[in-house]
Amino acid sequence: MSSASGPAPNSPSNAHLPHGARPSRRQVLAAGSLAGALVASPRRGRAASEPGAGGGRTFPRDFAWGAATAAYQVEGAVREDGRGPSVWDVFSHKPGAVFEGHTGDVACDHYHRYRQDIALMKTLGVSSYRFSVSWTRVLPDGVGTQNPKGLDFYSRLVDELLKAGIAPMCTLFHWDFPQALYARGGWLSRDVAGWFGDYAAVVAEHLGDRVKVWVTQNEPQCFIGMGLLDGVHAPGDKLTFDKYLVAAHNSMRAHGRAVPGRRGHARGNPGDTRIGYVISTQVAQPASGRAEDIEAARWATMSVRDRNQWNNTWWTDPVLLGRYPADGVTLHGKDMPAFPEADLKDIQQPLDFIGLNIYKADTWRATGASTSTSGPAASSAAAASAAASSSARAPAGVQVTTPAGYPRSGVDWQPITPAALYWGPKFFWDRYHLPISITENGLSTRDQIFLDGKVHDPQRVDYMHRALLELRRAMEDGVPVTGYHAWSLLDNFEWADGYKQRFGMVYVDYQTQRRIPKDSFAWYRQVIATHGQSLLGKTVLPATQVTDTPPPP
Repeated sequence: MSSASGPAPNSPSNAHLPHGARPSRRQVLAAGSLAGALVASPRRGRAASEPGAGGGRTFPRDFAWGAATAAYQVEGAVREDGRGPSVWDVFSHKPGAVFEGHTGDVACDHYHRYRQDIALMKTLGVSSYRFSVSWTRVLPDGVGTQNPKGLDFYSRLVDELLKAGIAPMCTLFHWDFPQALYARGGWLSRDVAGWFGDYAAVVAEHLGDRVKVWVTQNEPQCFIGMGLLDGVHAPGDKLTFDKYLVAAHNSMRAHGRAVPGRRGHARGNPGDTRIGYVISTQVAQPASGRAEDIEAARWATMSVRDRNQWNNTWWTDPVLLGRYPADGVTLHGKDMPAFPEADLKDIQQPLDFIGLNIYKADTWRATGASTSTSGPAASSAAAASAAASSSARAPAGVQVTTPAGYPRSGVDWQPITPAALYWGPKFFWDRYHLPISITENGLSTRDQIFLDGKVHDPQRVDYMHRALLELRRAMEDGVPVTGYHAWSLLDNFEWADGYKQRFGMVYVDYQTQRRIPKDSFAWYRQVIATHGQSLLGKTVLPATQVTDTPPPP
């Protein structure tokens, strides 16, 4: 995962990457091994036009088709109009911290070009835009004096979105923690819950009359784990494991503090306001449709197996169930932080949805007798029972190694595993019974302007096509998915990878700031316009098959 800890490609173990290797922003999804070659579905793969493979129904009319960005990755203008420094402003200027010394100082210049970018969104046809607020653009020191110019920028951004018929989804925190508060203890300080709650209240007070969908935090595995344990993201610390667990706990306390404050500032009908929490989703998919393989994958998705940040339930069980997962508590032992019992009540606040950022899946198969009654034909009650107990008992399972030459994206950690969009939502719904929003999904490709002056990205188009077919299949099987947000609208600053990786549907020339919609932009526009009907034409291969080898039954 990083130069400090994490798996090496093509290995099911927790082997380290070479010293000095830079993880990309999406390497957050490579928590386990990069295994994932075998892509299974509950039934044998079919062409898209055949029964049971997505033929017939489109997505719901109220499905939120969207695109996503984040403040530090696109805004630029880091020293303009009163904005204060964040830990990423400091970290990105450290020699060797970011690929080729890139910084987010200018990024996509979205701060000055937001109207142009919203015009692109209107052409694209999205009904939802997920953006984040820069904490230090609103409160330069993280607390205290508000910055009217920063608040005015987000107010103008929201107004322009609504004018274009696009609903804003506002993320309060996407990694750019105030440098001034980091100097006061940051996530290690119990005061951080109050700091974050006060900040959330300021944003809600100014935008709550128009923004109806909110996310408190994005991917705590990254801003806590990669930033404070691995030291490969801002602020670049390498805490002892017990201190890391304190920071993680405080981040969830901060989330909990923000939720009631956000609801308290809802304007109009409070029932129209929806609040969620977003994680870097670690998905395991079964090597086949056998019940025992499915249970092995479920357990792998919903367990804490290693002493690192790369799991789901350490972050979601406290937030959604009000308790830490038993397997993690046992694993972490004496490093578990001491905290008042009331903390868990503060962390577990009522939420309206869980946001899943999904890019890939690892593959698991059973090695012995199944320990669960759940399977493809199991009742929903049996599946729910298995999901609730899956972290307390380990089935006999093993992670499958990726075969040599298996297809990957432009980043080595992302094998092409579209079934992640089926199994991830399914397993989360079985465990938590909370509606799901796909808050990020996408692909990095090494894009360029071709001789014809256009930017062709067929691999991204194919990946998104497959992923959306699998997501639709999850919905057909009863998983309530409210929307899909492509990562990303624009090529942007990809954290420790700088501008090396391009995830956007719009190409950005960083020297001129020219925007060039890619082929994927036109393709996604058609998907949106037809509510997904354009996905359903006949295909030669099923959505889950990306090699010459068909997926197992």
